[in-house]
Amino acid sequence: MAKENGLLLTEYKPRSELVVEREEITGPKFPVIDIHAHFGPLTLGPDYEKRFDPKKEVEKLKSLGVVYITNLETLWGAELERVVNKIKPYDDFILTFGSVDILRLDEPDFADHVEETLKNYKKTGIRGLKLWKNISLGMKDKAGKYIPIDDKRLKPIWDWSAELDLPIVIHIADPVAFFRPVDQYNERWEELQGHPDWSFCKPGLFTFEELMEQQESMVAQNPDTTFIIAHGGSYSENLGWVGQCLDKYPNMYIDIAARLAEFGRQPYTSRKFFTKYQDRILFGTDCGPGWYEHLRYYEFFETWNEYFDYGSGEIPGQGRWKIYGIHLDDEALEKIYYKNAARILGLEVK
Repeated sequence: MAKENGLLLTEYKPRSELVVEREEITGPKFPVIDIHAHFGPLTLGPDYEKRFDPKKEVEKLKSLGVVYITNLETLWGAELERVVNKIKPYDDFILTFGSVDILRLDEPDFADHVEETLKNYKKTGIRGLKLWKNISLGMKDKAGKYIPIDDKRLKPIWDWSAELDLPIVIHIADPVAFFRPVDQYNERWEELQGHPDWSFCKPGLFTFEELMEQQESMVAQNPDTTFIIAHGGSYSENLGWVGQCLDKYPNMYIDIAARLAEFGRQPYTSRKFFTKYQDRILFGTDCGPGWYEHLRYYEFFETWNEYFDYGSGEIPGQGRWKIYGIHLDDEALEKIYYKNAARILGLEVK
């Protein structure tokens, strides 16, 4: 209920009176490869097989201009086979990434497990590896310590990925605000009220800054491994820092999944960044069955549109702001939309 002399923040849903031209986007200018999506239990839960019809999803994606999309799952063995079986006969369109059992880290046969798993992936058509933030923010080794992502015990993963030419899509950190106190100064306060378990501002956890040090160390120490650092290189709030890393490490790429809100609120910086690093950026959305936000990404990349929503809903999910288009040229668009991903994954796009 509203207070006598004001509103609760949750009740405040302002409607903009701004009148500006807006170019309508109905599809992408070029084919699109979505390098970051999910069709399994990571986002859909254990009953994922009942929650979507692959045929309908593929038809929807093709209508949005998508020519390939990845299915990123932190699974291996029989559980990964279940996911692959679900998307047949569309596994030439939905490309699956698997993972390895990190909790075997301290076992003497961990390196053998990694070798066997990755060689099997290469043989059976699994396109790469997906590693998630829970490695450093949730898992603990046998000594009861959280696992830094640059831990030397993980070296077999990086080495065999390089040997077998399997790229790694890795999610290391969440938005910076998730690592800050949940107080009146936190720009993601509303989001964290709805999802208090998303806060990593807790004693004993790695700080955001520590995770970024580990991320850079991981990339630097494994120059032959192709790392696709998810969600804008982990630090879309600071594209200057991400750019410095891209300058230093030619084996580092980024995807843009679920960071449209961040890129779009800094259009001048973003346009310079996407133009300069157009060879190192891969298109991705973090979407899945029944939820596709591709048109908003196309609008961001292809138009000069001003002050538009980055997501659906009366209250934006990642912060109370709007975004702006950056109108990239055709050369940059083609690379980001599909050419970079096609080169890394060895895909043909007609």
